[in-house]
Amino acid sequence: MSHPYLDTEYSDIMEKSYIDYAMSVIVSRALPDARDGLKPVQRRTLYDMHQLGIRFNAPYRKSARIVGDTMGKFHPHGDSSIYGALVVLAQDFKMGTPLIDGHGNFGSIEGDGAAAMRYTEARLKEITQETMLADLDKDVVDFEPNFDETEKEPVILPAKIPNLLINGSEGIAVGMATNIPPHNLLEVMDAACALIKDPKLSDADLLEYIKGPDFPTGGIVANAEDLPEIYQTGSGKIRIRGKVVIERQKRTGKERIIITEIPYTMIGAGIGKFLNDVAALSDTREGAGISDISNQSSKEGIRIEIELKKGANSTQIEQLLYRKTKLEDTFGVNILAVKDGRPEVLSIKEVLQTYIDFQYELTKRKYTSLLAAEEKKREVQEGLIRAVDVIDLIIEILRGSKNRESAKRCMVDGITDGIKFKTQKSKKAAEKLKFTETQANAILEMRLYKLIGLEITSLQKEYAETLNNIKKYTKILSGQKEMGKEILSVIKKIQAKYGTGRKTKIDNIEPIRLEKVEESAYPAVLIIDRFGYTRSISDTLYEKNKETVDKENKTVIPCLSNSRICIFTNTGKMHTLKMENVPSSKMKDKGTPLDNICGFDSSKEDIIGIYLLDNIKEKKLYFVTKQGFIKTTEGSCFDVTRKTIDSTKLEDGDELIMVAPADPQTSIVLLTKKAFTLRLREADVPEKGKTARGVCGIKLSEGDEVDSVYIPESQNMVTIEVNGKSLSINKLKTGTRASKGTKH
Repeated sequence: MSHPYLDTEYSDIMEKSYIDYAMSVIVSRALPDARDGLKPVQRRTLYDMHQLGIRFNAPYRKSARIVGDTMGKFHPHGDSSIYGALVVLAQDFKMGTPLIDGHGNFGSIEGDGAAAMRYTEARLKEITQETMLADLDKDVVDFEPNFDETEKEPVILPAKIPNLLINGSEGIAVGMATNIPPHNLLEVMDAACALIKDPKLSDADLLEYIKGPDFPTGGIVANAEDLPEIYQTGSGKIRIRGKVVIERQKRTGKERIIITEIPYTMIGAGIGKFLNDVAALSDTREGAGISDISNQSSKEGIRIEIELKKGANSTQIEQLLYRKTKLEDTFGVNILAVKDGRPEVLSIKEVLQTYIDFQYELTKRKYTSLLAAEEKKREVQEGLIRAVDVIDLIIEILRGSKNRESAKRCMVDGITDGIKFKTQKSKKAAEKLKFTETQANAILEMRLYKLIGLEITSLQKEYAETLNNIKKYTKILSGQKEMGKEILSVIKKIQAKYGTGRKTKIDNIEPIRLEKVEESAYPAVLIIDRFGYTRSISDTLYEKNKETVDKENKTVIPCLSNSRICIFTNTGKMHTLKMENVPSSKMKDKGTPLDNICGFDSSKEDIIGIYLLDNIKEKKLYFVTKQGFIKTTEGSCFDVTRKTIDSTKLEDGDELIMVAPADPQTSIVLLTKKAFTLRLREADVPEKGKTARGVCGIKLSEGDEVDSVYIPESQNMVTIEVNGKSLSINKLKTGTRASKGTKH
């Protein structure tokens, strides 16, 4: 039996599958919805707690119970992701307004993890119950089947607060990431109110209300001038720094730097790294004024104390901390959220407008549902009130009926067949009742105590209240203006109950630019061994071990601690090595690969000359290539700030074989593989710049190349070796440039 098959491009299937996977991660896992500001796992956890009845005024329940129930009903993606989301929703140092009330160890600002879910307990916060989960029974949002279609879950939570901004969000999807800072509830909702009243407000206008991020850790936003562009484009970098207080100890006169608030980016492992960084700074010359550091943070707040030595400049060290540690850091803003089923980077106005549009939708659905319920209630109440007025007739109908259906048919349609009446008058009156079916059911289910006078009065009051509600709801639903008033009223109540003051200060502070402290240079010795490992030792240590150092290493250059070294390679590159970047070491230390501390790449180039910049910048340098090109270049050309430059131009297949100092009293001898020699005077070698190739020094026959180069005067040479024989330098006559030289 033949089976049908699909003939298609493999790449098309892969592309479609990858896009489907990416969108699933983006929409269903990693990014928050712009309306309620929640990711699916957060939304499902909160809804499950609501379903379980773990209200803010109910007892705490084990986190494991919540996680298990959420995973079994709504989020079949593992317990760790659910518990992780639950923990974050309860952490007041991460969330601007925590949505879960955690009981037990839910981690700390210093990076301690939460206890296992079997030990911790949780319940909903009051604000969560009132602003995120209220009205779910009023058909305000749509529900959809869960993963196995055994339960229903809300597509979105009916959030009454712009949670996306108030609590922020972070998440990494496929090819995109969101990073939204938390904001102050009062400010964000003030901005929402202003936008409801005047929809034409711009992003800049809204920043009159929203001053900037409000991190739960406090701190200072130091680039307020950049905020308008960040909030208009939805992305940018916010510079945040901790708050510092300088205290002077009366007894010792020493100063102490106290850090009372930290950047939001430092929470967790960042605090431990900061302590290590400060300890490392204390070992440098810049941070020599730091004597000790201690972390005295507690539940009451952050307190990191940095003890200074007597006479230390506290202001300079404070600036050093901002510049060299995470005490000043950047928060990369990317307001990316799911809007209308697709991820979008949103401006501040677009976020608030999405929230406002959602509020109008919730309000319309809520009051449409309430109005329908009140209309139904009114119908019943009108029927009961009317029934009380003719209660004797209704009792007569009930007593004369054979069953419930005949009594109901009589009250609704006036059909009296099969019902016994005491008088003909009662029968005619029964034929005119005409109750609705709903009213008839309510009358049949009415209990006798409802006929008590007080109960009748109460029924009339309820009816009057129902009419008032119908009038109120109808008015709210009459148009955008009335709905807007209702939304504003709700916002004001939330602000009054849950609003808090701002924690983060917004300011414009120039970035710290440390003036480099000129240190007095001290003698040092650069050592490079035959494997390229590089280190620096003191001159006294070198003098004690001079013979060993010179014997065991390829390069040894006495210099100063602030010297610069020029490293020339066969590829025509010149790398500048700063001695301050070379690690100091003891005699037995191995050192650091040269590749790691300058632009040199040992896998692609070979060193042909290493010189102390101070020794060559007043001189000229010879450059000789394998193809016989030669030039001199001023050494001052290599006094540059860049780490790597081109020291000469090379033809394809050519390479540099020698760089050496030249002066008017020197000559240069070129020796080729085929034993041709040519001696040139320094004056015959033209001076060229770094970017020049040079000129032809010796004319080479086919297959020949320059093999060796000698500078007899500076090298104190008397003889050179050619074809295994010694050749006296004095016998070499000075030739002319671009000639073949002498065959030996």
